[in-house]
Order: sequence, then C-alpha cells, then structure tokens
Amino acid sequence: MNDHPIQGLMKTTMDSIKDMIDVNTIVGDAVESPDGSVIIPISRVAFGFAAGGGEYEMGHKGDDGEEESNKHPFGGGSGAGVSVQPVAFLVVGNNQTKLLPVNYNNVVDRIVDLMPNVIDNIEKVAQNMRKPHENNVHTGHSENTESPLQ
Repeated sequence: MNDHPIQGLMKTTMDSIKDMIDVNTIVGDAVESPDGSVIIPISRVAFGFAAGGGEYEMGHKGDDGEEESNKHPFGGGSGAGVSVQPVAFLVVGNNQTKLLPVNYNNVVDRIVDLMPNVIDNIEKVAQNMRKPHENNVHTGHSENTESPLQ
C-alpha cells in the first residue's frame, strides 16, 4: 500500500522543524568572559504544527459498472511556527554557579540571590564582635572601623 500524500507533507514539515530546533536552541553555546566565567544562555522554545488536506474523488465506473481504483487528487497544506524566548543566563565561575533570569522583577528571586552575601556579612560582623581588637587591648583607645555591611 502506498503512503498517503498527507504523510509526505507532514514528514517534510516535521523534518524542517527538527532541523531548526536542536538542544543548542534551548541551551545555547557557552561564552567565556574575560574573568574566566562561562556564560550559558537558556531559552524557552515553543512551536506549533498544523497540517491538513482533502481528497477529491474523480473515479469513473468501468464497463462492468464497478468503480475503478485510481488515486484521488489531493490538496493539502502545512505550517509551523517557532518562538524562541531567552529566559535566563547560567553563569559558572569563581567557585560559584548563578542563574540570572532575564526578567528580574521577582522579589523572592532577589532575596534568594542576596542570601549568601547577607549570611557572609553577618558572619563577618559576628567574628568582629567576638575577637577583641588588638589595638584596643594594648593602647586602651578605640578606633573607627568600617562595618563589613558597607
């Protein structure tokens, strides 16, 4: 049995989509920055596909009154749409990994991103409060020091 014409139409369209979309479309090619960090773009890819067609019967009856088998004329079309939207950048370097969203409006994301710095600053303040300043112990006077939070 021969393939139906719509199968060829759909196969051609799907092959074209596969050629356009690959893993590098979603997770882009890595770029190395001057400081040695590696930046990898992350994108959201969406695509749609539609195909349709119709057959038009053009058969004729043979001498014995039965319809002869012949190919029906076929008309069809297909289409596809692809949307690629950057959503984030993955930055790897300096012993850390960060995901930087393109839409950086979410307060929760900002808080989560700032937490390591806040914890480091709190630890520095706590260490400074625990250990006596060497100059103060020997000379008996205090000096102004900058807060690690500044």
